[in-house]
Amino acid sequence: MSAASAPAVLVLTLPDGATREVAPGTPARDVVATIGPRLLLAAIAVSVDGEVQDLGTPIRRGGAFQVITEKDPRALAVLRHSGAHILATAVRRLRPEAAIGFGPAIDDGFYYDFDVAKPFTPEDLEAIEEEMRKVVAERYPFVRAEVTQAEARRVFADDPLKLERLEDFEGSDEIISTYTDGPFTDLCRGPHVPDTSYLKNFKLLSAAGAYWRGDERRQMLQRIYATAFFKKEELDARLHQMEEARKRDHRVLGKQLDLFQFFPHAPGAAFWTPRGTHLWNALEGFVRERQQDDFLEIKTPLLYTKTLWEQSGHWGKYKENMFLVWDKEEAESGGSAEEALRMSLKPMNCPSHHLLFHSDKHSYRELPLRYVTFDVLHRNEISGALSGLTRVRQFSQDDCHVYLREDQIAAEVKFLMDFILGYYDTFGLTARLKFATRPEQRIGSDALWDRAEGALRAALESTGRPYELKEGDGAFYGPKIDFDVMDSIGRAWQLGTIQLDYNAPERFDLEYTGEDNAAHRPVVIHRAVSGSFERFIAILIEHFAGAFPVWLAPEQVRVLPISDDVSGYARAVTAKLRAAGIRAVCDERSDTLNYRIRDGEIMKVPYMAVLGKREAEAGQVAIRVRGAGKKQEVVPVDEFTARLVKEIRTRALTPASAGADA
Repeated sequence: MSAASAPAVLVLTLPDGATREVAPGTPARDVVATIGPRLLLAAIAVSVDGEVQDLGTPIRRGGAFQVITEKDPRALAVLRHSGAHILATAVRRLRPEAAIGFGPAIDDGFYYDFDVAKPFTPEDLEAIEEEMRKVVAERYPFVRAEVTQAEARRVFADDPLKLERLEDFEGSDEIISTYTDGPFTDLCRGPHVPDTSYLKNFKLLSAAGAYWRGDERRQMLQRIYATAFFKKEELDARLHQMEEARKRDHRVLGKQLDLFQFFPHAPGAAFWTPRGTHLWNALEGFVRERQQDDFLEIKTPLLYTKTLWEQSGHWGKYKENMFLVWDKEEAESGGSAEEALRMSLKPMNCPSHHLLFHSDKHSYRELPLRYVTFDVLHRNEISGALSGLTRVRQFSQDDCHVYLREDQIAAEVKFLMDFILGYYDTFGLTARLKFATRPEQRIGSDALWDRAEGALRAALESTGRPYELKEGDGAFYGPKIDFDVMDSIGRAWQLGTIQLDYNAPERFDLEYTGEDNAAHRPVVIHRAVSGSFERFIAILIEHFAGAFPVWLAPEQVRVLPISDDVSGYARAVTAKLRAAGIRAVCDERSDTLNYRIRDGEIMKVPYMAVLGKREAEAGQVAIRVRGAGKKQEVVPVDEFTARLVKEIRTRALTPASAGADA
């Protein structure tokens, strides 16, 4: 907006409907002061027409005006952003030569990237944290200044990372601003808290390498991660949660429990051991069982031509995440390298399911038709992003695509939502719902998106379940409902999804014959429950700390004969348990009983059946239940078998009581 067309007065509307008229450029704190001096003292930042800005930033437009105090969830991001700035201040004091990268607030805290000669050590982090406390105690105000490109280049003349960042402003009318606290000045949009003393409760967590701007072709920087809260008890709770997470790390427990391995010959793809495969099969069997009546399981190829991905839109919007495959004939015929890349391993199942639906005629009576698959998928994640089972290149999804009439959307969303939430409930997991709307990069017309978003939102609201709005976070082909699952230590994991797609039926010319005997377009719903089996198993390992419910445990019972003269009885008990479908192992090693018991505890086996002469003569077993210490319970073999069968059949989260009816 030019100066000539700028309004002489901006109208701000307060939450109670009252208004304030201010001149453009008025600092936000001046407006807050007119509301009340106590509110000004409590203010962290403000929201102007939906945008969060700090108290020192000039107001340039009118609209809704809200004061953000520390009780507002948005205040935490402001505090953490300021924490990143204070972190950079401390690092520059201790290492004046450090080049400064980016320092954003993130969901769990904040980080800052530095270009330094040598990586940060744990001792460095202690020194930096202590220096940060000094900066906090000095109560430096965050002073904002708006500068020209030339002025900014003079300020950051000795910092190549900031100079490169300034290139992003070339040809833009975006305002360039800096923030200064004491001796340190940073190129920054803000917002920030009023001064450094607000950062009372924080902790530096770790340091790690990170490529400049996330580009593995650029230099490696050193990233320091930290977290901060307004209240000490919240920080303490977070640090306790992180310590629990460290103990439960699926990469450590996966090795301890002999579940999976990774080898450099197959980066980002897990090798499942026999024990891990038992766990995988138990999970997949559970999913199959739940879907056997209402879903149609199919299998489709892993490799497809470029033309399919062009038709689906993936080649244009998702190509960099796909594993591309050379076409030998095209390469040998003299085609260019780009032309020879004519195939890809599938990163998702959607197009293959659409092909199958399109290959046959369908009546409205068949709908909703639900195709489900467990096929392997491949996505070209950068090597630096790979992390155990939670970020891999090869994975399997319990993936489903539903083809339905438009008037069936509400009922289908409720059906799928109940299905997904019931699945999580089996594992003692709870979920929060999030509704995600159209992203900036998308396919399809605005009219189709309006229709899809309206239909999915209406279906979601008809369930009566609360949800959070995630603007711009939808899939590139449609809006979605995401399920954020809370584990046993309070962490949120984005897992299941219900995505409504009006684009695929158009792109793949999908049709069904309606009651009027005419051709109609179906609607497509993409549904996943586990997200991927790999990631879900990682979450389950950490959720249960490796102590799986009996039905999931790779080894459900370990039979321990006290001496060789009861080995025959031990084998017979093991055979009886196995005949009942129980995963039982007879441990006849020559090691002491205490050693074998301790090994079973380390492997988190739910039940150990100790057998001596007395048990053999009476046809009994002495049961040691995981987590019950040295306490033993002597029961007949048949009773123990029936107890386990019931516990497995009902997928109980905790051991059944002794003598429970089978």
